[in-house]
Amino acid sequence: MNIKSNHFVLIFIILGGLISGYYIISSLVTQETDRTNLIISTTTSIYDTGLLDVIEIDFEAKYAIDILFIPVGTGQAIIHGQRGDSDLILVHAPIREYDFLVEDYGVVRKIIAYNFFIIIGSKDDPAGVKGRDIKDALKHIVDSGRRGESVWISRGDDSGTHTREKSLWKEAGFDVTSLVNESWYLEAGAGMLSTLRLANEKGAYTLSDTSTFQKFSKGTQIELEILVDQTKELINVYSVIAVNPDLIEWVNFEGAIQFIEYLISEDTQDLIANFGGDIFQKKLFSSAVELLKSSSGGIESQWIKDIAFLDGSECPPQYRAGQNQLYD
Repeated sequence: MNIKSNHFVLIFIILGGLISGYYIISSLVTQETDRTNLIISTTTSIYDTGLLDVIEIDFEAKYAIDILFIPVGTGQAIIHGQRGDSDLILVHAPIREYDFLVEDYGVVRKIIAYNFFIIIGSKDDPAGVKGRDIKDALKHIVDSGRRGESVWISRGDDSGTHTREKSLWKEAGFDVTSLVNESWYLEAGAGMLSTLRLANEKGAYTLSDTSTFQKFSKGTQIELEILVDQTKELINVYSVIAVNPDLIEWVNFEGAIQFIEYLISEDTQDLIANFGGDIFQKKLFSSAVELLKSSSGGIESQWIKDIAFLDGSECPPQYRAGQNQLYD
Protein backbone atom coordinates (compact mmCIF):
# COMPACT_ATOMS: atom_id res chain seq x y z
CA MET A 1 0.00 0.00 0.00
CA ASN A 2 1.47 3.36 -1.00
CA ILE A 3 1.51 6.60 0.95
CA LYS A 4 -1.52 7.97 -0.91
CA SER A 5 -3.56 4.87 -0.01
CA ASN A 6 -2.47 5.21 3.60
CA HIS A 7 -3.84 8.75 3.61
CA PHE A 8 -7.21 7.53 2.33
CA VAL A 9 -7.36 4.81 4.99
CA LEU A 10 -6.50 7.34 7.71
CA ILE A 11 -9.16 9.75 6.42
CA PHE A 12 -11.80 6.99 6.46
CA ILE A 13 -10.83 5.99 10.01
CA ILE A 14 -11.09 9.61 11.18
CA LEU A 15 -14.40 10.15 9.40
CA GLY A 16 -15.74 6.89 10.81
CA GLY A 17 -14.77 7.99 14.29
CA LEU A 18 -16.37 11.39 13.85
CA ILE A 19 -19.59 9.88 12.51
CA SER A 20 -19.74 7.34 15.34
CA GLY A 21 -19.08 10.09 17.85
CA TYR A 22 -21.81 12.20 16.30
CA TYR A 23 -24.38 9.43 16.65
CA ILE A 24 -23.34 8.69 20.22
CA ILE A 25 -23.61 12.37 21.19
CA SER A 26 -26.87 12.73 19.29
CA SER A 27 -28.25 9.72 21.11
CA LEU A 28 -27.24 11.13 24.49
CA VAL A 29 -28.72 14.53 23.66
CA THR A 30 -31.94 12.90 22.49
CA GLN A 31 -32.15 10.84 25.67
CA GLU A 32 -31.56 13.97 27.75
CA THR A 33 -34.13 16.05 25.90
CA ASP A 34 -36.71 13.27 26.32
CA ARG A 35 -37.06 14.69 29.83
CA THR A 36 -38.88 17.99 30.13
CA ASN A 37 -38.78 20.58 32.88
CA LEU A 38 -41.62 21.66 35.15
CA ILE A 39 -41.30 24.86 37.16
CA ILE A 40 -43.47 25.18 40.27
CA SER A 41 -43.72 28.33 42.37
CA THR A 42 -44.65 27.21 45.85
CA THR A 43 -45.39 28.69 49.23
CA THR A 44 -42.52 28.39 51.69
CA SER A 45 -44.82 26.95 54.34
CA ILE A 46 -45.05 23.63 52.51
CA TYR A 47 -41.56 23.73 50.98
CA ASP A 48 -39.73 24.28 54.28
CA THR A 49 -41.14 21.11 55.82
CA GLY A 50 -39.21 18.93 53.37
CA LEU A 51 -42.36 17.34 51.92
CA LEU A 52 -41.67 18.63 48.42
CA ASP A 53 -38.19 17.08 48.44
CA VAL A 54 -39.82 13.69 48.94
CA ILE A 55 -42.44 14.42 46.27
CA GLU A 56 -39.78 15.55 43.79
CA ILE A 57 -37.78 12.33 44.13
CA ASP A 58 -40.89 10.16 43.83
CA PHE A 59 -42.36 12.06 40.88
CA GLU A 60 -39.14 12.24 38.86
CA ALA A 61 -38.67 8.48 39.26
CA LYS A 62 -42.07 7.91 37.63
CA TYR A 63 -42.14 10.57 34.92
CA ALA A 64 -39.69 11.93 32.34
CA ILE A 65 -40.00 15.35 33.92
CA ASP A 66 -37.52 17.28 36.05
CA ILE A 67 -39.11 19.50 38.70
CA LEU A 68 -37.78 22.85 39.83
CA PHE A 69 -39.50 24.25 42.92
CA ILE A 70 -39.27 27.99 43.57
CA PRO A 71 -40.12 28.59 47.26
CA VAL A 72 -41.57 32.07 47.79
CA GLY A 73 -44.53 33.66 49.51
CA THR A 74 -47.94 33.07 47.94
CA GLY A 75 -48.06 36.63 46.58
CA GLN A 76 -44.77 36.17 44.73
CA ALA A 77 -45.76 32.69 43.55
CA ILE A 78 -48.86 34.18 41.94
CA ILE A 79 -46.75 36.87 40.26
CA HIS A 80 -44.51 34.13 38.84
CA GLY A 81 -47.57 32.44 37.39
CA GLN A 82 -48.89 35.69 35.93
CA ARG A 83 -45.58 36.31 34.16
CA GLY A 84 -45.26 32.74 32.92
CA ASP A 85 -42.14 32.20 35.04
CA SER A 86 -43.68 28.99 36.39
CA ASP A 87 -45.88 26.29 34.93
CA LEU A 88 -48.07 25.99 37.99
CA ILE A 89 -48.39 27.35 41.50
CA LEU A 90 -48.85 25.58 44.85
CA VAL A 91 -50.34 28.04 47.34
CA HIS A 92 -52.74 28.51 50.28
CA ALA A 93 -54.72 31.72 49.87
CA PRO A 94 -58.19 30.97 48.40
CA ILE A 95 -59.16 34.62 47.95
CA ARG A 96 -56.09 35.29 45.84
CA GLU A 97 -56.42 31.99 44.02
CA TYR A 98 -59.90 33.03 42.95
CA ASP A 99 -58.52 36.24 41.43
CA PHE A 100 -55.82 34.20 39.66
CA LEU A 101 -58.55 32.13 37.99
CA VAL A 102 -60.94 35.00 37.23
CA GLU A 103 -58.16 37.02 35.60
CA ASP A 104 -57.51 34.01 33.31
CA TYR A 105 -53.98 33.36 34.59
CA GLY A 106 -54.84 30.01 36.15
CA VAL A 107 -56.80 26.87 35.31
CA VAL A 108 -57.42 23.40 36.76
CA ARG A 109 -57.34 24.21 40.47
CA LYS A 110 -57.22 21.18 42.76
CA ILE A 111 -57.25 21.11 46.55
CA ILE A 112 -54.62 18.61 47.70
CA ALA A 113 -54.02 18.95 51.45
CA TYR A 114 -54.75 20.93 54.58
CA ASN A 115 -53.66 21.62 58.12
CA PHE A 116 -54.37 24.54 60.43
CA PHE A 117 -53.14 28.01 61.18
CA ILE A 118 -52.40 28.58 64.84
CA ILE A 119 -51.85 31.50 67.17
CA ILE A 120 -48.71 30.93 69.16
CA GLY A 121 -47.13 32.90 71.97
CA SER A 122 -45.19 32.67 75.19
CA LYS A 123 -46.37 30.30 77.91
CA ASP A 124 -47.07 33.36 80.09
CA ASP A 125 -49.86 34.32 77.65
CA PRO A 126 -50.20 37.93 78.91
CA ALA A 127 -53.37 38.55 76.84
CA GLY A 128 -55.03 35.40 78.16
CA VAL A 129 -55.94 33.96 74.76
CA LYS A 130 -55.39 30.25 75.37
CA GLY A 131 -58.47 28.24 74.47
CA ARG A 132 -60.49 31.21 73.19
CA ASP A 133 -62.09 31.39 69.77
CA ILE A 134 -60.08 33.31 67.19
CA LYS A 135 -62.07 36.56 67.19
CA ASP A 136 -62.08 36.78 70.97
CA ALA A 137 -58.37 35.95 71.10
CA LEU A 138 -57.48 38.73 68.66
CA LYS A 139 -59.58 41.25 70.62
CA HIS A 140 -57.74 40.32 73.81
CA ILE A 141 -54.37 40.70 72.04
CA VAL A 142 -55.35 44.19 70.84
CA ASP A 143 -56.50 45.26 74.32
CA SER A 144 -53.39 43.81 75.92
CA GLY A 145 -51.13 45.39 73.30
CA ARG A 146 -52.66 48.80 73.79
CA ARG A 147 -52.02 48.47 77.53
CA GLY A 148 -48.37 47.79 76.74
CA GLU A 149 -48.56 44.18 77.92
CA SER A 150 -48.34 42.27 74.62
CA VAL A 151 -46.67 42.36 71.20
CA TRP A 152 -47.92 40.94 67.89
CA ILE A 153 -45.52 39.96 65.11
CA SER A 154 -46.99 39.91 61.61
CA ARG A 155 -45.29 38.20 58.67
CA GLY A 156 -45.94 41.38 56.69
CA ASP A 157 -44.60 39.75 53.53
CA ASP A 158 -47.64 39.23 51.27
CA SER A 159 -47.54 35.48 51.90
CA GLY A 160 -50.51 33.16 52.26
CA THR A 161 -50.10 33.31 56.03
CA HIS A 162 -50.06 37.10 55.92
CA THR A 163 -53.16 37.10 53.70
CA ARG A 164 -55.05 34.93 56.18
CA GLU A 165 -53.86 37.05 59.10
CA LYS A 166 -55.27 40.18 57.50
CA SER A 167 -58.61 38.51 56.87
CA LEU A 168 -58.74 37.31 60.49
CA TRP A 169 -58.15 40.84 61.79
CA LYS A 170 -60.90 42.11 59.51
CA GLU A 171 -63.34 39.42 60.67
CA ALA A 172 -62.54 40.36 64.27
CA GLY A 173 -63.48 43.98 63.51
CA PHE A 174 -60.05 45.59 63.09
CA ASP A 175 -58.46 47.53 60.23
CA VAL A 176 -54.94 46.24 59.62
CA THR A 177 -53.88 49.50 57.97
CA SER A 178 -54.53 51.18 61.32
CA LEU A 179 -53.01 48.41 63.46
CA VAL A 180 -49.64 48.65 61.69
CA ASN A 181 -49.27 52.17 63.09
CA GLU A 182 -49.61 50.98 66.69
CA SER A 183 -46.43 50.31 68.65
CA TRP A 184 -47.36 46.79 69.80
CA TYR A 185 -48.01 45.58 66.20
CA LEU A 186 -44.73 44.79 64.43
CA GLU A 187 -44.10 43.52 60.91
CA ALA A 188 -41.23 41.11 60.30
CA GLY A 189 -41.39 41.48 56.50
CA ALA A 190 -39.86 38.01 56.31
CA GLY A 191 -40.55 34.30 56.13
CA MET A 192 -41.96 32.14 58.87
CA LEU A 193 -38.67 31.15 60.50
CA SER A 194 -37.53 34.76 60.90
CA THR A 195 -40.98 35.67 62.19
CA LEU A 196 -40.90 32.84 64.75
CA ARG A 197 -37.45 33.87 65.93
CA LEU A 198 -38.54 37.48 66.36
CA ALA A 199 -41.70 36.44 68.20
CA ASN A 200 -39.65 34.16 70.44
CA GLU A 201 -37.17 36.95 71.18
CA LYS A 202 -39.93 39.35 72.18
CA GLY A 203 -42.26 36.83 73.81
CA ALA A 204 -44.84 37.92 71.26
CA TYR A 205 -47.91 36.43 69.62
CA THR A 206 -47.93 35.51 65.94
CA LEU A 207 -49.79 33.43 63.36
CA SER A 208 -48.16 30.33 61.90
CA ASP A 209 -49.25 27.17 60.18
CA THR A 210 -48.90 23.96 62.17
CA SER A 211 -46.44 22.24 59.84
CA THR A 212 -43.93 25.10 59.74
CA PHE A 213 -44.14 25.65 63.50
CA GLN A 214 -43.57 21.97 64.23
CA LYS A 215 -40.65 21.86 61.80
CA PHE A 216 -38.89 24.94 63.15
CA SER A 217 -39.67 24.50 66.84
CA LYS A 218 -38.27 20.97 67.00
CA GLY A 219 -34.70 21.00 68.30
CA THR A 220 -34.41 24.81 68.21
CA GLN A 221 -34.48 27.57 70.80
CA ILE A 222 -38.05 28.57 69.90
CA GLU A 223 -40.09 28.18 73.07
CA LEU A 224 -43.44 29.49 71.92
CA GLU A 225 -46.59 27.47 72.53
CA ILE A 226 -49.76 26.79 70.56
CA LEU A 227 -52.56 28.80 72.18
CA VAL A 228 -55.42 28.86 69.62
CA ASP A 229 -56.03 26.25 66.91
CA GLN A 230 -58.40 23.74 65.26
CA THR A 231 -61.28 26.03 64.30
CA LYS A 232 -62.95 26.57 60.93
CA GLU A 233 -61.51 30.09 60.64
CA LEU A 234 -58.01 28.65 61.00
CA ILE A 235 -58.15 25.77 58.52
CA ASN A 236 -55.26 26.09 56.06
CA VAL A 237 -55.95 24.63 52.61
CA TYR A 238 -53.30 23.96 49.96
CA SER A 239 -54.20 24.06 46.27
CA VAL A 240 -52.33 23.55 43.02
CA ILE A 241 -53.22 25.59 39.93
CA ALA A 242 -51.86 25.26 36.38
CA VAL A 243 -50.91 28.39 34.47
CA ASN A 244 -53.31 29.00 31.58
CA PRO A 245 -51.66 27.88 28.29
CA ASP A 246 -54.16 29.93 26.27
CA LEU A 247 -52.78 33.07 27.90
CA ILE A 248 -49.11 32.08 28.21
CA GLU A 249 -48.30 29.70 25.39
CA TRP A 250 -44.83 28.59 26.47
CA VAL A 251 -45.84 26.94 29.75
CA ASN A 252 -45.55 23.16 30.15
CA PHE A 253 -49.28 22.53 30.52
CA GLU A 254 -49.03 18.82 29.79
CA GLY A 255 -46.44 18.41 32.52
CA ALA A 256 -48.54 20.50 34.90
CA ILE A 257 -51.54 18.21 34.40
CA GLN A 258 -49.37 15.14 34.96
CA PHE A 259 -48.16 16.64 38.22
CA ILE A 260 -51.70 17.48 39.34
CA GLU A 261 -52.81 13.92 38.53
CA TYR A 262 -49.85 12.64 40.51
CA LEU A 263 -50.67 14.82 43.54
CA ILE A 264 -54.28 13.65 43.73
CA SER A 265 -53.45 9.96 43.25
CA GLU A 266 -54.07 7.61 46.16
CA ASP A 267 -50.36 6.83 46.63
CA THR A 268 -49.33 10.49 46.79
CA GLN A 269 -52.23 11.39 49.06
CA ASP A 270 -51.01 8.66 51.43
CA LEU A 271 -47.48 10.05 51.18
CA ILE A 272 -48.74 13.53 52.11
CA ALA A 273 -50.89 12.24 54.97
CA ASN A 274 -48.06 10.21 56.52
CA PHE A 275 -45.26 12.74 56.05
CA GLY A 276 -43.57 13.86 59.24
CA GLY A 277 -44.89 11.19 61.57
CA ASP A 278 -41.50 9.51 61.96
CA ILE A 279 -39.59 12.78 62.40
CA PHE A 280 -41.94 15.03 64.34
CA GLN A 281 -44.09 12.38 66.06
CA LYS A 282 -47.03 14.16 64.46
CA LYS A 283 -48.18 14.25 60.85
CA LEU A 284 -47.79 17.69 59.32
CA PHE A 285 -50.56 17.55 56.70
CA SER A 286 -53.87 15.84 56.09
CA SER A 287 -54.83 14.64 52.62
CA ALA A 288 -57.87 16.35 51.16
CA VAL A 289 -58.87 14.51 47.99
CA GLU A 290 -60.76 11.53 49.42
CA LEU A 291 -62.14 13.65 52.25
CA LEU A 292 -63.83 15.95 49.74
CA LYS A 293 -65.10 13.03 47.64
CA SER A 294 -66.77 11.35 50.59
CA SER A 295 -70.41 12.13 51.33
CA SER A 296 -69.60 11.72 55.03
CA GLY A 297 -66.35 13.66 55.16
CA GLY A 298 -67.14 15.15 58.55
CA ILE A 299 -66.75 18.63 59.94
CA GLU A 300 -63.32 19.31 58.44
CA SER A 301 -64.62 18.56 54.94
CA GLN A 302 -67.31 21.19 55.46
CA TRP A 303 -64.75 23.65 56.82
CA ILE A 304 -62.64 23.21 53.67
CA LYS A 305 -65.69 23.87 51.52
CA ASP A 306 -66.64 26.93 53.56
CA ILE A 307 -63.16 28.44 53.50
CA ALA A 308 -61.58 27.27 50.23
CA PHE A 309 -64.31 26.48 47.69
CA LEU A 310 -64.77 29.11 44.99
CA ASP A 311 -68.32 29.67 43.78
CA GLY A 312 -69.28 26.37 45.38
CA SER A 313 -66.47 24.30 43.83
CA GLU A 314 -62.76 23.69 44.20
CA CYS A 315 -62.57 24.84 40.57
CA PRO A 316 -65.58 26.38 38.83
CA PRO A 317 -66.30 24.55 35.52
CA GLN A 318 -65.28 27.47 33.28
CA TYR A 319 -61.70 27.24 34.61
CA ARG A 320 -61.17 23.49 34.17
CA ALA A 321 -59.55 23.74 30.71
CA GLY A 322 -61.06 20.50 29.44
CA GLN A 323 -59.81 18.47 32.42
CA ASN A 324 -63.22 17.53 33.79
CA GLN A 325 -62.02 13.98 34.52
CA LEU A 326 -60.12 15.40 37.49
CA TYR A 327 -63.38 16.47 39.12
CA ASP A 328 -65.47 13.30 38.74
